[in-house]
Amino acid sequence: MPFDSSEYRQRREKAARLAREAGFAALLITDPSNLYYLTGYNAWSFYMPQFLLLSAHDAGVLFVAREMDARGAHRTAYLSTEEILGYPESTVHRRELHPFDWVAKELHNCGWVQRLSGGQVAIEGDGHYFSVRSYLALRDGIPEWEFADGRGIVNWLRLVKSDAEIELMRNAGRVVTNAMAVAVDAIAAGVPQHRVAAAIAHAQVAGIDEIDGDYPAIVPMLPTGEAADTPHLTWTARKFGDSETVAIEIAGAHCRYHTPLARTVAIGSVPRELDRLAGLTVEGLTLAIDAIRPGLTAGEIADVYWRFLEKHSLVKNSRLGYSIGIGYPPDWGEGTVSIRREDTTVLEPNMTFHFIAGMWLQGHSCEFSESLRVTERGTEVFTQAPRRLIRRS
Repeated sequence: MPFDSSEYRQRREKAARLAREAGFAALLITDPSNLYYLTGYNAWSFYMPQFLLLSAHDAGVLFVAREMDARGAHRTAYLSTEEILGYPESTVHRRELHPFDWVAKELHNCGWVQRLSGGQVAIEGDGHYFSVRSYLALRDGIPEWEFADGRGIVNWLRLVKSDAEIELMRNAGRVVTNAMAVAVDAIAAGVPQHRVAAAIAHAQVAGIDEIDGDYPAIVPMLPTGEAADTPHLTWTARKFGDSETVAIEIAGAHCRYHTPLARTVAIGSVPRELDRLAGLTVEGLTLAIDAIRPGLTAGEIADVYWRFLEKHSLVKNSRLGYSIGIGYPPDWGEGTVSIRREDTTVLEPNMTFHFIAGMWLQGHSCEFSESLRVTERGTEVFTQAPRRLIRRS
């Protein structure tokens, strides 16, 4: 585990304080990134109903998971056996029964329902792994509780990283720098896309030097040729062709901390329009990164980029970036700050972002990005890939 028990205890105490200040009696946490942040729990069990209940009064916790996963939860999490509850296998994948029907009864029996009665319990309304059936089972099984959207309390708590977290992200940056180099070396006319994806995946997990890689929250994305106008395409068995471009968006993951990176590779000849677009995209991205200072808002940094685009008659409807850190499928973003004009969040040292200058246009597109942290005077970029259109013969 990357941190000792005192670090996780302090994080839970901070989360409890923020919950109290927001008027909640407890947090019901289902996002695996938030579970990892608060306890260290790390397993591929999030496809089944599970949650961490955290009391706003005393930061006490109860982790609820499938019995086979709950049995070994202490192997990756700082949780005692009294803080873990496993629901029986007989409740899994039943049409007439949900695991949380059983859990609701157990929460009554062990006193957690009475402990939190009379106050609101914050749920993660945008949680990828908090299903409608999960919510309804808890709502109907525990009428004593009033559920309300917590609006990302723990996500926002994660926004400013500790120095130890920053070091993990630096390591992830080294992993993705190598994985990007591997990807570029593998791309050539006549090579099937899935072969390049396989080389990337191997580099991501193998890591580099003494830095081990972890599975990333998102698979390699390789929109190619005419399809490069759509950013979130993966790969096929189709072979790369001459005079095609490939947008590569990948991440390095180390101890679940992510640093994404995007670059565009041109195979053979490059259309003049693409060459111009790539140059301007890189220039605008660099201007925005160089403008970062603590005390400025995310919107003020975004304005630097959009004023540059407007000067060159370019349009970008998507945001320029977002906060990053811990990630589990299906996303490496934290779901908090966005680099766009209307975001008034004030930047602080050790906030970390993925700045992605993607220009997905009809006929010619390109994508360049950097993962970085805000420093006391500017920025630290976590990766070292060439910030330019990369050409392959």
